[in-house]
Amino acid sequence: MFEAGIRDAVRDRYAAAARAVSVSAGCCGAKASLRGEDAITSDLYAAADKSALPEKAVLASLGCGNPTALAELKQGETVLDLGSGGGVDVLLSARRVGPKGKAYGLDMTDEMLALARENQRKAGADNVEFLKGEIEAIPLPDNSVDVVISNCVINLSADKDRALSEAFRVLKPGGRFAVSDIVTRGAIPEQLRRDMLLWAGCVAGALDEGDYRAKLAAAGFEAIDVEATRVYRSEDARAFLADKGFDAEAAAVDGKFMSAFVRARKP
Repeated sequence: MFEAGIRDAVRDRYAAAARAVSVSAGCCGAKASLRGEDAITSDLYAAADKSALPEKAVLASLGCGNPTALAELKQGETVLDLGSGGGVDVLLSARRVGPKGKAYGLDMTDEMLALARENQRKAGADNVEFLKGEIEAIPLPDNSVDVVISNCVINLSADKDRALSEAFRVLKPGGRFAVSDIVTRGAIPEQLRRDMLLWAGCVAGALDEGDYRAKLAAAGFEAIDVEATRVYRSEDARAFLADKGFDAEAAAVDGKFMSAFVRARKP
């Protein structure tokens, strides 16, 4: 029941975000629906990357990093973005892998898929395909992609073991797992862990970095690395906790939430 509730809360939030972007002429309208997330989502992409993409693709980005800049994508590779949203990382990946490569985006939200396909059309990206589905049941065959990327989405899954196993399954031997995600260091109050709105808001479902490593290893990955890219202090935490009724808990999580780049390889 809790798992289904998380899935519904996440779907509702991202559907609302897609609608906000679709009716907004600028960043303020999109950010209005995502109030309190600036500490996580701001300043992730270089100006040159943003300028080459449709505006709505950038506005719809709810990530916590830039996996396409860190995944060392190569010409001709096939990339899969888990939880692709408005398509910003898919479109950036498509440019990096070139016309002989392929970039898939997977999302469970109809509104985000519609927005992503509109952005694909505006970008003229022929080597892109958006798929509907959940990251715990990827609609691609075994050993079919070179790189799995994701941007602040695996933390939203209520069944991370299954999501990581699915990522392992679709990767080719030697394939790379290269995701940006929210990760924790140290104990987090249980009431935060169980709050649906905080799951949808990217923080409650975050794995401890040690647990992340263990789950990747259990799925079969090797060469596992978790690199902090942005550590959130109490003032940052207050921004994404206060409006959900957890202002008092902000000091307790000072330095315990971080954006991280998580790497691993399939043998």
